[in-house]
Amino acid sequence: MHDTSRLIVIGGSWGGIQASMKILQALPADYSVPIVLVLHRLRNQEGSLQELYEKKLLLKAVEIDDKAPLEAGHVYIAPANYHVLLEKDHTFSLDDSELENYSRPSIDVTFTSAADVFGENTVGILLSGASKDGSSGLKHIFDKRGTAIVQHPGEAEIATMPLAAIHSTPGCSILNVERIQAYLLTLHGH
Repeated sequence: MHDTSRLIVIGGSWGGIQASMKILQALPADYSVPIVLVLHRLRNQEGSLQELYEKKLLLKAVEIDDKAPLEAGHVYIAPANYHVLLEKDHTFSLDDSELENYSRPSIDVTFTSAADVFGENTVGILLSGASKDGSSGLKHIFDKRGTAIVQHPGEAEIATMPLAAIHSTPGCSILNVERIQAYLLTLHGH
């Protein structure tokens, strides 16, 4: 069963690639909820994240195109130097406006627009990272009654991002990677 009425958004920076890879490797190819991944990369970093994920995941890893529709069984990867927004018709829009929190893509931008469209059916997951990006977006998801999950700071490669999110959203769930994985598997096929 494909459920595009829900959305999982995952953000991270330093250490976030490894953490998200571990989480997503557990998910089956027909996973029923679309997943959007926003990772900070170094501005001049060459090489495709999409290829990296494609090799290791059962899910289909695609870099986001403007106006592309959300589909289940996909991990959508934010392209370098664009903010990713979700539209009411469940398509993407890419935006190259100002940096937010010194970042483009900004996790806050994607988390906030996801919560505005999907409300309580949004699952936001913030992983390891060295900035505070994502904390206000995660709070917005939580305020819209979505699910707010933060990687346990003790497990994160760099705890700055998880700690900032825990500070801004005291009601969030603090889970290690294995428990995040287990939670995402419970969403499958419901």
